Amino acid sequence: MVHNLATTNGKPAMMYAGEVPWHRLGTRLDAPATAAEAIEAAGLGYEVELKALATTEGTPVPIRKAVQRCDTGAVLGVVGNSYVPVQNRQAFGFLDAIVADGGLRYHTAGALGLGERIWLLAKLPDNIRVRHTDDVVEKYLLLSNTHDGSTALRVYFSPIRVVCQNTLNLAERRSIGQGIAIMHKGDLHTKIGEAQRVLGLANRFYDDAAGRIDLLAGHSPTAAQLEDFFKAVYPDPEDADPTRAHNIRETFARVFETGIGLDMPGVKGTTWAAYNAVTEWVDHHRPTRARTPEARTSRRLQSSWFGSGAALKARAWNLAVDMALGT
Repeated sequence: MVHNLATTNGKPAMMYAGEVPWHRLGTRLDAPATAAEAIEAAGLGYEVELKALATTEGTPVPIRKAVQRCDTGAVLGVVGNSYVPVQNRQAFGFLDAIVADGGLRYHTAGALGLGERIWLLAKLPDNIRVRHTDDVVEKYLLLSNTHDGSTALRVYFSPIRVVCQNTLNLAERRSIGQGIAIMHKGDLHTKIGEAQRVLGLANRFYDDAAGRIDLLAGHSPTAAQLEDFFKAVYPDPEDADPTRAHNIRETFARVFETGIGLDMPGVKGTTWAAYNAVTEWVDHHRPTRARTPEARTSRRLQSSWFGSGAALKARAWNLAVDMALGT
């Protein structure tokens, strides 16, 4: 289900640091925030608790419990008896533990729906410079947690291309992919060792990603290869009108030529540019239905990180790598 931004005390539950990002949502801070600053600015200071369930006739439901937001009373989900909530401050603490010197700084944090899903985006040191060009990809960790029992606490590796702020999804098949998941069972404090494992996986992931990005930036597809690539990324539907898919592929081709930062020397005309044409479409051009511009942007953010947009980026990445390798 796609959600809009949650609210806390009538304000959008989101913050961002520094320059205005593409989504333009949330409370702006002048500099990247500490955990305490991000929690306050994003309105994530609320806690959740488990409540007993009963039928409308008053009969207890012993095998399930409701997850209730303490400040608003909103019921965020229904879970099993083994479910242990991970509070928002605990989630920040888990991410803080990944960088032992306490130097992790948060660039974006927020909540969706009634507050049932939160996310935290934090930057790791260093970056990736694409094949000795001026194109730079920064390394981020994206933590997502839900209070409705739908998913585990999960830490993703989320590279962001600086020139356009596009979020990338470099999840390769049969690889370490998108980090690790922590189930809502047991004591989170006993799992801090997992945080250090995340840092090791992140370093390995980004080392591998740097080589793959250079591979894409060193390959220039033919017109036929490019057409096949875009069609494989977004194929015609079966037994349906292909007009929409055709129009989307035409947009891919146009962005490939005119997209943000895709005319840079060493980037223009490469498979790296082709992949980024897809990511730019997902983040900036993909039609999204909602009543207000803020709601449309919120839904696009949700899709780009966690939904169909993220899946499309991952598909494009794998197809781009295959094309560059000639497979």
